[in-house]
Amino acid sequence: VQQISGMLTKLFQRVKLEKPGQVDPRAAGFTLSLLAAMYDRSGTGYIKTRSAAAALIALSGDTLLAKYRAFFQFYAVPDGKAALITRSALRSLLTDLNKIPAIVGESCTLSCVEIATHSCFHGVLNSAIVEEKFLSWLRSEPAVLLWLPTCYRLSATEMVSHQARCR
Repeated sequence: VQQISGMLTKLFQRVKLEKPGQVDPRAAGFTLSLLAAMYDRSGTGYIKTRSAAAALIALSGDTLLAKYRAFFQFYAVPDGKAALITRSALRSLLTDLNKIPAIVGESCTLSCVEIATHSCFHGVLNSAIVEEKFLSWLRSEPAVLLWLPTCYRLSATEMVSHQARCR
């Protein structure tokens, strides 16, 4: 938690320099509290860095494709020239990501994660998949992660302005 706190402080200080007046001085503390509520419910003072990174990626303002690629990078394992994501790594990613809606009472059961993992690996003979297969599966908007593209679309529409007037 201490290391993540330091990284968040540096991250928000950097953003504050790039976008003056747009960063709440309490942003690092609020973000750390959210991460602790999601990933350290028992108060051990330990949060997996990969879990925290997945949450920060999911909650970032980046495009969906950029988020999906980042998830792959954090959870994939090297295999010679390519990186692959295994079933267990995918389960871990989905479990980590589902802590986000769970914090607001929208939890998913373990069976949802298993069903999603099975659907991602449907027709795959190997024990791991390449990035393109992973991205293709995520683009199909699996039910277990439907909240992610929905939140992205809601966020993107906040910036839309129309020149029409309503009566």
